[in-house]
Order: sequence, then C-alpha cells, then structure tokens
Amino acid sequence: MLRADQKNGIIKFMKTIIRKIDKNQIDEDAIREAGEILREGGLVAFPTETVYGLGANALDEEAAKKTYEAKGRPSDNPLIVHIADLEDLEEITEHVPLETELLAKHFWPGPLTMIFEKSALVPYGTTGGLETVAVRMPSDPIARKLILAAGGYVSAPSANTSGRPSPTTADHVWEDLHDKIEMIIDGGSVEIGLESTILDMTVSPPMILRPGAITADMLEEVIGVVSVDETILGSESSQAPKAPGMKYRHYAPKAKLTIVEGSLREEVFAIRQLAYEKSRQGVQVGIIGTNETEEFYTHGLVKNIGSRENEKTIARNLYRILREFDDEDVAEIYSESFAIQGIGNAIMNRLEKAAGHCRIPATVITKEQKYRKIVFVSGTDTCRGPVAAELLRHQELEQEYWIESKGMVVLFPEPVNQKIEAVLKSNGVSLEGYTSRQFSEKSLNPDTLILAMEQAQKEKILSEYEHCYTENVYTLNEFVGDSKEIPDPYGQPLTAYGECYEAIQTLIKKLTAILNSLTKGGQ
Repeated sequence: MLRADQKNGIIKFMKTIIRKIDKNQIDEDAIREAGEILREGGLVAFPTETVYGLGANALDEEAAKKTYEAKGRPSDNPLIVHIADLEDLEEITEHVPLETELLAKHFWPGPLTMIFEKSALVPYGTTGGLETVAVRMPSDPIARKLILAAGGYVSAPSANTSGRPSPTTADHVWEDLHDKIEMIIDGGSVEIGLESTILDMTVSPPMILRPGAITADMLEEVIGVVSVDETILGSESSQAPKAPGMKYRHYAPKAKLTIVEGSLREEVFAIRQLAYEKSRQGVQVGIIGTNETEEFYTHGLVKNIGSRENEKTIARNLYRILREFDDEDVAEIYSESFAIQGIGNAIMNRLEKAAGHCRIPATVITKEQKYRKIVFVSGTDTCRGPVAAELLRHQELEQEYWIESKGMVVLFPEPVNQKIEAVLKSNGVSLEGYTSRQFSEKSLNPDTLILAMEQAQKEKILSEYEHCYTENVYTLNEFVGDSKEIPDPYGQPLTAYGECYEAIQTLIKKLTAILNSLTKGGQ
C-alpha cells in the first residue's frame, strides 16, 4: 500500500518494504538497508526473541514521535532502548548499580530489560518524559545485527497497533503497520512470544515492573532479593508509567475476553456452561483451552494454546491465538487460568491486561449446577445407554452437561447394535462410529448423575462400588418417576428395537423437564 512521506518539503510516495532474512544465514545487504533507514529517522519492524519490535533511532526525538504516531501509542508510555554491546550502556545511563554487571553476565543478551537513570544523550521523547531509560540487549541474531547497523541504539516497542496483541510473526506486523512504516524484516516466528521482564534498577532492592521469561527466582539466584510491583497502574491514573505496559490496556483482542478461575475441573465445567449459554443466544464464542482440556469443550470455537506440562508453549501461542480470534469475528472469549509460578506469572499478566482484568470464579457458574455430568449405564453399552445419551444431547437443555454412556461388561470396544442404529437413522439420529466403553469408579462423583437402564445394573453399581460416592445412582425410569422399565430388545425383531427407542425417548423428555427445573431452582 502506498503512503505519503514528506522530507525537505518534497512529498514522495512509497510502500512498506518486506525483507525476508534467515537467522542462520543473515543477508548483510538487507541489514545495511534497514540500518540506513533507521539512521535517517525511519521505522523498521524486526524480530527479537520475545516479540517483533518497531525500531527507530533511540537518540532521535523525531523518530520517537514517528513511533508513537505509527502505533497510536500515548507519548507518555516509554520506549525500550535496545543495544548490542554492553559498553554502549554507559553512554545512555548514569549511576548504574553494581548488580547490573552480574545481571548482564547471566541474562544479556536475553529477555531482560533494566531501568536506569538516563544520560543527557537520550531524548525525553524516547523515555516518555521520564528521567529514566529502559534498556535491553536482545539475543536474536537479526536484531543484534540491525542494532549495530543502525548506530547502536534502537528504540523498539512491540510492532503493533497500540493495545492490540503483540506480533509474533511478520504477518502480524503487516496487519497493523504495513502502511505506516518503511520496512518489515521477516525473520520467522519468535522464540518466546511474550515481552521481556522489566526490572527497575533505580530502587533498592530492584523491582520487577513487568513479568517475563526471566522470573523473580532466576533474578534472586544472581543478585539476591528483588521486589515485585503489586500495584499495576490503572488507565484512570494520572501518574506516568515507569515502564511500558504499566498504565494502559494491552494485548487485547476485539472480542470481550473473560478469564475463568478455579480448579481445572471447575474451570472446564464453567466455560462449557458459559459457551453453551452464549451459543444458544446465537453469540459466536471463542475458548482458550489446552492439550489437556481441548477435547472436553463441545460449543464455541476452541483453540489449543499449548500444554500445561510445558507453559513455554502457552506463552509462545498466546498472542497468535488472540489475533486468530479477531480473524474469526468471535464476540466473547473465555480462557482458562494458569499457574502464577515461573513463566505462568507472565502469561497471566498478559491475559489479565488483554481481558481488562475481567475475571470470574468458576464456582460462581458451577455452584448453581446440581449435576454437571450425566452417565447412562447399560449392560454392554451397545444399545439402550448410547441411545439415551444421544437423545439427551438433542434436547433443549437450560444447562450444559457432559453426557456419555458406559457399560457394566465391556470386554472390548464394540459398535452399537445394527438394529438400533437402523431405528435411529429412520428418526434422523445416528451413532455411527460410536464404540462401547467400560463403566468405572471414575464416573462416581458428587456432580455426576448416574442413570442405569435396569434395576439390576443399579444394584451392581451400588454393591461393587460401595466405598465410592453412590448417592446419585438411579435407574432412568426411577429418576423421572415412571414405573415402566425400559425393555431390553436384544435378540428380538426390529419392531422391539423401535419400541425400545420410543420408550427411551419418552423418558428422556421427562428427564429434560426435570433437569431444566433444577437449573431454574426447582427441587
């Protein structure tokens, strides 16, 4: 896209240049070209190990103004100065504490930003009007080469429209800034995916202002005690931020984002219910799940953010997923919460800012739900139980339930009975692909309703699992108050299977009414 650029009274038109660079075989000509743009006061987006940065000459007041303008960023939100040589730190800082050398030795180059008193060399446009300057030394080889080519000092906030999810690919940069900057260096996906840890070195002990991949524990192993700023400034505050990201809402998708907090089991049930309610209203819902939970969500657009066993994958995928939801035009997003230890602290920090600190306890949703899961139990799980489960899934339920069927004697997985499948298909329903599953004590929980097809199956559960929670074990007809038992059609003509289907259908309609009355506060 072409844009106008004025220099020395002459208006010329140009478009954003894209240069693809391999980190393992860096194109020196492309780096020189980018460095020249920065030296002349232009803007270049480039990869770092954290996110893509929007580079400018850190010592040029006018370049800082261009940065704020391109991003739509408030001018009191300071920029981080990136350096490639430790010696360059002396030129832009004053009164550097002794701990700095130790920290630099352990964490530079890397995702750690340190705040110092600034020297007169750094313009206030770069520092957001503050007497301090934030400095880091990135480890990405492209970034380091570019900094040197640009003269050694490159200011670089995230290369996105202010407030939006930070970019982790060049495509993300293009989406936001392609008509506003001179060049984008495409170095592929970033390594970490979250911004650097920010440590204020002007106070004692040093204070973490923004969590990142370098955790408090890691810092304390090197320099001893560090403090953590627990009072992140709200948008209504008139106080200037000491670091990028402290004052303003960041990382936000277009949709409303809500974090659901509690035990993982509670979170899953709560999100299922929230997504179910919104879907019934015709609202497009997004869900942020994980490797461990993705399969449990049945409504909404579910995106797998990574593995709880390796939270680095979650950090790497967070901004990408938030941007994908924007592309999908979802109206509401619900996210699980994550541990606040290690990099999980940084993940939750970004999530909370993206959500505008909108969090709800899972129990607020689940406490109103007497049952959250319903399990139908039959002999072999090849006929009556699967039919009951499938028919209930097709009902207009006020609440979301995890619905499944199990068998008391399942030696190996089997498909449903062919005759009942024929009956189902004639009624517009199908269990094609379903295979039987064995009942176990894992299904016996206070929030799970167990509905057996026969009295004998109920009694077997009560006797075999007497040491488990069995207060919610009933026969289906018993629970709905119907004296007629469900006939077992096994070995009989097709008509018997039809009669069985009709009997189950009647009971399921009664069950639906009871479940909906419980949801509305009935007894």
